[in-house]
Amino acid sequence: MKKTWQLTASSVVLVSMIATGCSSGSSGGSNGEVLHLKWSTWGNPGELKRFYELTDQYNKDHPNVKWELVAVPNDGYEEKIITQLQGGTAPDAFYAGDATVVKLIANGSISELTSLIDSPSSPIKASDFADGLWGGSKRDDKIYGVTVDCNPLVMYYNKKVLSDAGITDDPQQLFESGQWNWQKLTELTSKLQAAGKYGLVLEDWSAPVYSWVTTNGGKIYDKDQGGKFIGDTDPKTVEAFQFLADNVKNKNFVFSGSLPKGQGPDAMFMSNQVGFGIAGRWWVPQFNANTALQYDIVPLPTNTGNKMESAGIPTAYMVMNKKTAHPTETYDFLSYFVSKEGQQFRLKGGNAVPSVSGVDDLVLDKNAQPAHAQYFLDAREIGYALWPSESAVPGASDVVKDNYDLLLLGKQDAATTLKKMAEGVNKKIAEASAN
Repeated sequence: MKKTWQLTASSVVLVSMIATGCSSGSSGGSNGEVLHLKWSTWGNPGELKRFYELTDQYNKDHPNVKWELVAVPNDGYEEKIITQLQGGTAPDAFYAGDATVVKLIANGSISELTSLIDSPSSPIKASDFADGLWGGSKRDDKIYGVTVDCNPLVMYYNKKVLSDAGITDDPQQLFESGQWNWQKLTELTSKLQAAGKYGLVLEDWSAPVYSWVTTNGGKIYDKDQGGKFIGDTDPKTVEAFQFLADNVKNKNFVFSGSLPKGQGPDAMFMSNQVGFGIAGRWWVPQFNANTALQYDIVPLPTNTGNKMESAGIPTAYMVMNKKTAHPTETYDFLSYFVSKEGQQFRLKGGNAVPSVSGVDDLVLDKNAQPAHAQYFLDAREIGYALWPSESAVPGASDVVKDNYDLLLLGKQDAATTLKKMAEGVNKKIAEASAN
Protein backbone atom coordinates (compact mmCIF):
# COMPACT_ATOMS: atom_id res chain seq x y z
CA MET A 1 0.00 0.00 0.00
CA LYS A 2 1.10 3.49 -0.64
CA LYS A 3 2.23 5.71 2.18
CA THR A 4 0.52 3.97 5.00
CA TRP A 5 2.87 5.75 7.40
CA GLN A 6 1.02 8.90 6.53
CA LEU A 7 -1.35 8.47 3.62
CA THR A 8 -1.52 12.02 2.26
CA ALA A 9 0.12 12.01 -1.19
CA SER A 10 -1.56 13.85 -4.05
CA SER A 11 -1.44 10.90 -6.42
CA VAL A 12 -3.91 8.83 -4.37
CA VAL A 13 -7.61 9.50 -4.88
CA LEU A 14 -9.63 7.79 -2.19
CA VAL A 15 -13.26 6.95 -2.65
CA SER A 16 -16.08 7.00 -0.17
CA MET A 17 -18.15 3.86 -0.11
CA ILE A 18 -19.17 3.56 3.51
CA ALA A 19 -21.58 0.83 4.46
CA THR A 20 -22.96 0.06 7.87
CA GLY A 21 -24.09 -3.01 9.70
CA CYS A 22 -22.81 -5.64 12.08
CA SER A 23 -20.54 -8.28 10.58
CA SER A 24 -19.51 -10.16 13.70
CA GLY A 25 -23.10 -11.31 14.02
CA SER A 26 -23.11 -12.92 10.56
CA SER A 27 -25.67 -15.63 9.96
CA GLY A 28 -24.83 -19.18 9.10
CA GLY A 29 -23.84 -22.36 10.84
CA SER A 30 -23.81 -26.12 10.74
CA ASN A 31 -27.08 -26.40 8.82
CA GLY A 32 -25.40 -25.49 5.55
CA GLU A 33 -26.40 -21.84 5.43
CA VAL A 34 -23.96 -19.49 3.76
CA LEU A 35 -21.98 -17.37 6.22
CA HIS A 36 -22.03 -13.62 5.55
CA LEU A 37 -18.84 -11.79 6.50
CA LYS A 38 -17.35 -8.36 5.84
CA TRP A 39 -13.93 -6.84 5.37
CA SER A 40 -12.83 -3.23 4.99
CA THR A 41 -9.99 -1.24 3.50
CA TRP A 42 -9.19 2.14 1.99
CA GLY A 43 -7.88 2.42 -1.57
CA ASN A 44 -7.79 4.34 -4.81
CA PRO A 45 -10.24 3.38 -7.60
CA GLY A 46 -7.79 1.04 -9.32
CA GLU A 47 -6.97 -0.81 -6.11
CA LEU A 48 -10.62 -1.10 -5.11
CA LYS A 49 -11.53 -2.56 -8.50
CA ARG A 50 -9.09 -5.42 -7.91
CA PHE A 51 -10.31 -5.84 -4.33
CA TYR A 52 -13.90 -6.24 -5.48
CA GLU A 53 -12.79 -8.71 -8.14
CA LEU A 54 -10.82 -10.71 -5.58
CA THR A 55 -13.78 -10.76 -3.21
CA ASP A 56 -16.10 -12.01 -5.95
CA GLN A 57 -13.64 -14.70 -7.01
CA TYR A 58 -13.07 -15.82 -3.42
CA ASN A 59 -16.83 -16.17 -2.91
CA LYS A 60 -17.10 -18.28 -6.07
CA ASP A 61 -14.28 -20.53 -4.88
CA HIS A 62 -15.72 -20.79 -1.35
CA PRO A 63 -19.51 -21.28 -1.67
CA ASN A 64 -19.91 -21.68 2.09
CA VAL A 65 -19.14 -17.99 2.66
CA LYS A 66 -20.15 -14.69 1.14
CA TRP A 67 -17.68 -11.89 1.82
CA GLU A 68 -18.64 -8.27 1.34
CA LEU A 69 -16.07 -5.53 0.85
CA VAL A 70 -16.98 -2.34 2.70
CA ALA A 71 -14.64 0.33 1.29
CA VAL A 72 -13.95 3.28 3.59
CA PRO A 73 -12.29 6.62 2.72
CA ASN A 74 -8.79 7.09 4.06
CA ASP A 75 -9.83 10.35 5.70
CA GLY A 76 -11.22 9.21 9.04
CA TYR A 77 -10.62 5.51 8.39
CA GLU A 78 -9.03 4.78 11.76
CA GLU A 79 -11.72 6.65 13.68
CA LYS A 80 -14.49 4.78 11.88
CA ILE A 81 -12.92 1.37 12.48
CA ILE A 82 -12.35 2.09 16.18
CA THR A 83 -15.93 3.35 16.55
CA GLN A 84 -17.24 0.20 14.88
CA LEU A 85 -15.10 -2.00 17.13
CA GLN A 86 -16.47 -0.24 20.19
CA GLY A 87 -20.03 -0.57 18.92
CA GLY A 88 -19.76 -4.20 17.86
CA THR A 89 -20.32 -3.44 14.16
CA ALA A 90 -16.74 -3.72 12.88
CA PRO A 91 -15.94 -5.97 9.92
CA ASP A 92 -14.53 -9.43 10.49
CA ALA A 93 -11.21 -8.55 8.84
CA PHE A 94 -9.82 -5.18 7.88
CA TYR A 95 -6.77 -3.13 6.97
CA ALA A 96 -4.91 -1.35 9.76
CA GLY A 97 -2.16 1.22 9.28
CA ASP A 98 1.06 1.12 11.29
CA ALA A 99 -0.23 3.37 14.06
CA THR A 100 -3.70 1.82 14.11
CA VAL A 101 -2.46 -1.74 14.53
CA VAL A 102 -0.47 -0.74 17.61
CA LYS A 103 -3.56 0.83 19.19
CA LEU A 104 -5.69 -2.21 18.44
CA ILE A 105 -3.14 -4.57 19.94
CA ALA A 106 -3.05 -2.42 23.08
CA ASN A 107 -6.83 -2.33 23.51
CA GLY A 108 -7.31 -6.00 22.68
CA SER A 109 -9.54 -5.44 19.66
CA ILE A 110 -7.74 -7.76 17.25
CA SER A 111 -6.77 -11.41 17.43
CA GLU A 112 -3.27 -12.74 17.85
CA LEU A 113 -2.47 -14.73 14.72
CA THR A 114 0.76 -16.51 15.71
CA SER A 115 -0.68 -19.96 16.33
CA LEU A 116 -2.82 -19.77 13.18
CA ILE A 117 0.17 -18.81 11.04
CA ASP A 118 2.27 -21.56 12.64
CA SER A 119 -0.39 -24.17 11.88
CA PRO A 120 0.67 -26.75 9.25
CA SER A 121 -2.49 -26.00 7.28
CA SER A 122 -1.82 -22.25 7.03
CA PRO A 123 -1.07 -21.03 3.48
CA ILE A 124 1.39 -18.48 4.88
CA LYS A 125 4.36 -18.67 7.23
CA ALA A 126 6.04 -15.82 9.07
CA SER A 127 9.28 -16.63 7.23
CA ASP A 128 7.55 -15.78 3.92
CA PHE A 129 7.81 -12.08 4.82
CA ALA A 130 10.90 -9.87 5.15
CA ASP A 131 11.75 -9.17 8.80
CA GLY A 132 11.62 -5.39 8.40
CA LEU A 133 7.99 -5.39 7.30
CA TRP A 134 6.37 -6.40 10.59
CA GLY A 135 6.70 -2.98 12.25
CA GLY A 136 4.14 -2.49 14.99
CA SER A 137 2.14 -5.58 14.04
CA LYS A 138 4.41 -7.71 16.24
CA ARG A 139 4.60 -7.44 20.02
CA ASP A 140 6.84 -9.69 22.11
CA ASP A 141 7.29 -11.92 19.05
CA LYS A 142 3.52 -12.37 18.77
CA ILE A 143 1.91 -11.55 15.42
CA TYR A 144 -1.32 -9.55 15.23
CA GLY A 145 -1.31 -8.42 11.61
CA VAL A 146 0.22 -9.43 8.28
CA THR A 147 1.57 -7.06 5.67
CA VAL A 148 -0.81 -6.92 2.71
CA ASP A 149 1.94 -5.71 0.35
CA CYS A 150 4.59 -3.02 0.61
CA ASN A 151 6.18 -0.05 -1.16
CA PRO A 152 9.94 0.25 -0.64
CA LEU A 153 11.22 3.73 -1.35
CA VAL A 154 13.54 4.21 -4.32
CA MET A 155 14.72 7.22 -6.28
CA TYR A 156 13.14 7.87 -9.68
CA TYR A 157 15.05 9.87 -12.26
CA ASN A 158 13.85 11.61 -15.40
CA LYS A 159 16.24 10.78 -18.22
CA LYS A 160 15.11 13.63 -20.47
CA VAL A 161 15.47 16.26 -17.76
CA LEU A 162 18.96 15.06 -16.92
CA SER A 163 19.96 14.97 -20.58
CA ASP A 164 18.56 18.43 -21.30
CA ALA A 165 20.65 19.78 -18.41
CA GLY A 166 23.79 18.36 -20.01
CA ILE A 167 24.16 15.55 -17.49
CA THR A 168 25.80 12.45 -18.96
CA ASP A 169 25.99 10.47 -15.72
CA ASP A 170 23.45 7.66 -15.46
CA PRO A 171 22.42 7.18 -11.79
CA GLN A 172 21.91 3.46 -12.38
CA GLN A 173 25.46 3.05 -13.67
CA LEU A 174 26.74 5.19 -10.82
CA PHE A 175 25.01 2.86 -8.39
CA GLU A 176 26.43 -0.27 -9.97
CA SER A 177 29.95 1.20 -9.80
CA GLY A 178 29.53 2.22 -6.15
CA GLN A 179 29.51 5.96 -6.88
CA TRP A 180 25.86 6.74 -6.18
CA ASN A 181 26.20 8.84 -3.05
CA TRP A 182 25.11 12.13 -1.52
CA GLN A 183 27.98 14.03 -3.05
CA LYS A 184 26.98 12.89 -6.54
CA LEU A 185 23.31 13.70 -5.88
CA THR A 186 24.29 17.21 -4.80
CA GLU A 187 26.38 17.61 -7.95
CA LEU A 188 23.61 16.48 -10.29
CA THR A 189 20.81 18.44 -8.62
CA SER A 190 23.03 21.53 -8.67
CA LYS A 191 23.37 21.17 -12.45
CA LEU A 192 19.62 20.73 -12.78
CA GLN A 193 18.97 23.82 -10.71
CA ALA A 194 21.42 25.81 -12.86
CA ALA A 195 19.52 24.63 -15.95
CA GLY A 196 16.27 26.01 -14.57
CA LYS A 197 14.85 22.70 -13.35
CA TYR A 198 14.04 21.36 -9.91
CA GLY A 199 16.63 18.87 -8.70
CA LEU A 200 14.69 16.85 -6.11
CA VAL A 201 11.31 17.44 -4.46
CA LEU A 202 11.23 16.49 -0.76
CA GLU A 203 8.12 15.30 1.07
CA ASP A 204 7.53 15.44 4.81
CA TRP A 205 6.05 12.12 5.89
CA SER A 206 7.98 9.63 7.98
CA ALA A 207 9.41 7.19 5.44
CA PRO A 208 11.42 9.66 3.32
CA VAL A 209 12.38 11.71 6.38
CA TYR A 210 13.96 8.77 8.18
CA SER A 211 15.41 7.27 5.00
CA TRP A 212 17.88 10.16 4.87
CA VAL A 213 18.98 9.21 8.37
CA THR A 214 19.37 5.48 7.78
CA THR A 215 21.15 5.92 4.44
CA ASN A 216 23.70 7.89 6.46
CA GLY A 217 23.99 5.17 9.14
CA GLY A 218 22.14 7.27 11.71
CA LYS A 219 19.65 6.40 14.45
CA ILE A 220 16.42 8.05 15.55
CA TYR A 221 15.16 5.90 18.42
CA ASP A 222 17.06 3.88 21.04
CA LYS A 223 15.40 0.72 22.33
CA ASP A 224 17.88 0.54 25.19
CA GLN A 225 16.57 3.88 26.46
CA GLY A 226 12.92 2.89 26.39
CA GLY A 227 12.45 3.86 22.76
CA LYS A 228 13.48 7.47 23.32
CA PHE A 229 14.13 9.82 20.39
CA ILE A 230 17.91 10.27 20.22
CA GLY A 231 18.32 11.83 16.77
CA ASP A 232 19.44 15.13 18.29
CA THR A 233 22.51 13.48 19.87
CA ASP A 234 23.39 11.10 17.01
CA PRO A 235 26.09 12.70 14.80
CA LYS A 236 24.96 10.84 11.68
CA THR A 237 21.38 12.02 12.12
CA VAL A 238 22.50 15.61 12.64
CA GLU A 239 24.64 15.32 9.50
CA ALA A 240 21.67 14.04 7.48
CA PHE A 241 19.45 16.94 8.52
CA GLN A 242 22.22 19.41 7.80
CA PHE A 243 22.64 17.89 4.34
CA LEU A 244 18.96 18.47 3.64
CA ALA A 245 19.03 22.02 5.00
CA ASP A 246 22.08 22.91 2.89
CA ASN A 247 20.57 21.57 -0.32
CA VAL A 248 17.26 23.32 0.27
CA LYS A 249 19.13 26.56 0.91
CA ASN A 250 21.10 26.09 -2.32
CA LYS A 251 17.84 25.28 -4.14
CA ASN A 252 19.08 21.88 -5.27
CA PHE A 253 16.17 20.38 -3.33
CA VAL A 254 12.72 21.91 -2.95
CA PHE A 255 10.09 21.17 -0.31
CA SER A 256 6.78 19.99 -1.75
CA GLY A 257 4.98 22.15 0.81
CA SER A 258 6.46 25.30 -0.72
CA LEU A 259 5.30 24.53 -4.26
CA PRO A 260 2.30 26.23 -5.89
CA LYS A 261 -1.02 24.53 -5.22
CA GLY A 262 -1.53 21.51 -7.44
CA GLN A 263 2.18 21.03 -8.13
CA GLY A 264 2.95 17.60 -6.70
CA PRO A 265 6.25 15.78 -7.23
CA ASP A 266 4.71 13.13 -9.50
CA ALA A 267 3.00 15.67 -11.77
CA MET A 268 6.17 17.75 -11.95
CA PHE A 269 8.18 14.66 -12.83
CA MET A 270 5.84 13.76 -15.68
CA SER A 271 5.89 17.32 -17.02
CA ASN A 272 9.70 17.26 -17.12
CA GLN A 273 10.16 19.93 -14.46
CA VAL A 274 12.11 17.87 -11.95
CA GLY A 275 15.01 15.44 -12.28
CA PHE A 276 14.59 13.23 -9.20
CA GLY A 277 11.79 12.01 -6.98
CA ILE A 278 11.46 9.59 -4.06
CA ALA A 279 8.52 7.19 -4.02
CA GLY A 280 7.48 3.56 -3.92
CA ARG A 281 6.01 1.63 -6.83
CA TRP A 282 2.82 3.70 -6.75
CA TRP A 283 4.24 6.04 -9.41
CA VAL A 284 4.75 3.24 -11.94
CA PRO A 285 1.19 2.89 -13.37
CA GLN A 286 0.77 6.57 -14.17
CA PHE A 287 4.34 6.89 -15.44
CA ASN A 288 3.89 3.88 -17.73
CA ALA A 289 0.68 5.39 -19.07
CA ASN A 290 2.71 8.42 -20.19
CA THR A 291 4.45 6.87 -23.19
CA ALA A 292 6.62 9.94 -23.76
CA LEU A 293 8.13 9.78 -20.30
CA GLN A 294 11.68 8.46 -20.07
CA TYR A 295 12.49 7.29 -16.56
CA ASP A 296 14.17 4.66 -14.44
CA ILE A 297 14.80 3.97 -10.77
CA VAL A 298 17.80 3.50 -8.53
CA PRO A 299 18.19 2.82 -4.78
CA LEU A 300 18.47 5.89 -2.57
CA PRO A 301 22.00 7.31 -2.55
CA THR A 302 24.06 6.67 0.57
CA ASN A 303 26.67 8.55 2.56
CA THR A 304 28.24 5.57 4.31
CA GLY A 305 30.51 4.17 1.62
CA ASN A 306 28.13 1.25 1.12
CA LYS A 307 26.28 0.88 -2.17
CA MET A 308 22.92 0.45 -0.49
CA GLU A 309 21.45 1.07 2.95
CA SER A 310 18.06 0.37 4.47
CA ALA A 311 15.25 2.83 3.76
CA GLY A 312 11.62 3.21 4.73
CA ILE A 313 8.83 0.93 3.51
CA PRO A 314 5.22 2.09 3.75
CA THR A 315 2.92 -0.82 4.47
CA ALA A 316 -0.38 -1.77 6.05
CA TYR A 317 -1.64 -4.89 7.79
CA MET A 318 -4.60 -7.19 7.47
CA VAL A 319 -6.00 -7.97 10.92
CA MET A 320 -8.83 -10.03 12.42
CA ASN A 321 -11.60 -8.61 14.59
CA LYS A 322 -11.30 -10.42 17.93
CA LYS A 323 -15.10 -10.53 18.19
CA THR A 324 -15.76 -12.12 14.83
CA ALA A 325 -18.23 -14.95 15.18
CA HIS A 326 -16.33 -16.93 12.55
CA PRO A 327 -12.58 -16.86 13.26
CA THR A 328 -11.79 -19.93 11.13
CA GLU A 329 -13.41 -18.54 8.00
CA THR A 330 -11.98 -15.10 8.70
CA TYR A 331 -8.44 -16.39 8.99
CA ASP A 332 -8.96 -18.42 5.82
CA PHE A 333 -9.78 -15.20 3.96
CA LEU A 334 -7.08 -13.12 5.66
CA SER A 335 -4.34 -15.67 4.95
CA TYR A 336 -5.45 -16.07 1.33
CA PHE A 337 -5.44 -12.29 0.85
CA VAL A 338 -1.79 -11.94 1.93
CA SER A 339 -0.62 -15.26 0.45
CA LYS A 340 1.30 -15.71 -2.79
CA GLU A 341 -1.93 -16.53 -4.59
CA GLY A 342 -3.78 -13.56 -3.15
CA GLN A 343 -1.01 -11.06 -3.88
CA GLN A 344 -0.59 -12.51 -7.38
CA PHE A 345 -4.28 -11.76 -7.98
CA ARG A 346 -4.24 -8.28 -6.44
CA LEU A 347 -0.93 -6.84 -7.60
CA LYS A 348 -0.62 -7.83 -11.24
CA GLY A 349 -0.05 -4.57 -13.09
CA GLY A 350 -0.52 -2.78 -9.79
CA ASN A 351 1.20 -0.10 -7.82
CA ALA A 352 2.76 -2.02 -4.93
CA VAL A 353 5.42 -4.64 -4.28
CA PRO A 354 4.54 -8.09 -2.91
CA SER A 355 5.30 -8.43 0.78
CA VAL A 356 5.39 -12.22 0.45
CA SER A 357 8.28 -14.06 -1.20
CA GLY A 358 7.74 -16.15 -4.30
CA VAL A 359 5.85 -13.75 -6.58
CA ASP A 360 8.63 -11.34 -7.52
CA ASP A 361 7.73 -11.81 -11.19
CA LEU A 362 4.91 -9.33 -10.60
CA VAL A 363 7.55 -6.60 -10.30
CA LEU A 364 10.04 -7.96 -12.82
CA ASP A 365 7.77 -8.14 -15.86
CA LYS A 366 10.18 -7.39 -18.70
CA ASN A 367 7.46 -5.60 -20.67
CA ALA A 368 6.89 -3.04 -17.92
CA GLN A 369 8.93 -0.06 -16.90
CA PRO A 370 11.07 0.76 -15.04
CA ALA A 371 13.95 -1.16 -16.52
CA HIS A 372 15.63 -1.81 -13.18
CA ALA A 373 12.60 -2.87 -11.14
CA GLN A 374 14.81 -5.35 -9.24
CA TYR A 375 15.75 -2.44 -7.00
CA PHE A 376 12.24 -2.45 -5.52
CA LEU A 377 12.85 -6.02 -4.36
CA ASP A 378 16.36 -5.30 -3.12
CA ALA A 379 15.02 -2.41 -1.05
CA ARG A 380 12.25 -4.61 0.37
CA GLU A 381 14.71 -7.13 1.73
CA ILE A 382 16.69 -4.63 3.83
CA GLY A 383 14.14 -1.87 4.50
CA TYR A 384 11.86 -1.21 7.45
CA ALA A 385 8.32 -0.26 8.37
CA LEU A 386 7.83 2.61 10.79
CA TRP A 387 9.19 1.74 14.22
CA PRO A 388 6.69 1.13 17.05
CA SER A 389 8.73 3.64 19.08
CA GLU A 390 6.92 6.28 17.03
CA SER A 391 3.84 4.60 15.60
CA ALA A 392 2.71 3.55 19.09
CA VAL A 393 2.85 7.11 20.45
CA PRO A 394 -0.08 9.42 19.62
CA GLY A 395 1.11 12.73 18.21
CA ALA A 396 4.77 11.74 17.83
CA SER A 397 4.73 11.77 14.03
CA ASP A 398 3.05 15.19 14.07
CA VAL A 399 5.89 16.62 16.15
CA VAL A 400 8.41 15.26 13.66
CA LYS A 401 6.50 16.54 10.63
CA ASP A 402 5.86 20.02 12.01
CA ASN A 403 9.51 20.59 12.84
CA TYR A 404 10.74 19.02 9.61
CA ASP A 405 8.52 21.44 7.69
CA LEU A 406 10.20 24.36 9.44
CA LEU A 407 13.61 23.00 8.47
CA LEU A 408 12.66 22.66 4.80
CA LEU A 409 11.07 26.11 4.78
CA GLY A 410 14.34 27.58 6.05
CA LYS A 411 12.74 28.74 9.30
CA GLN A 412 14.71 26.44 11.62
CA ASP A 413 18.26 25.07 11.50
CA ALA A 414 19.12 21.38 11.66
CA ALA A 415 20.29 21.32 15.29
CA THR A 416 17.24 23.23 16.54
CA THR A 417 14.93 21.03 14.48
CA LEU A 418 16.27 17.82 16.00
CA LYS A 419 16.35 19.30 19.50
CA LYS A 420 12.68 20.27 19.26
CA MET A 421 11.80 16.89 17.76
CA ALA A 422 13.50 15.13 20.67
CA GLU A 423 11.82 17.33 23.28
CA GLY A 424 8.37 17.02 21.72
CA VAL A 425 8.49 13.32 20.89
CA ASN A 426 9.98 12.28 24.23
CA LYS A 427 7.28 14.29 25.99
CA LYS A 428 4.67 12.38 23.98
CA ILE A 429 6.38 9.09 24.87
CA ALA A 430 6.32 9.99 28.56
CA GLU A 431 2.63 10.95 28.37
CA ALA A 432 1.78 7.70 26.59
CA SER A 433 3.69 5.68 29.20
CA ALA A 434 1.83 7.40 32.03
CA ASN A 435 -1.59 6.53 30.57
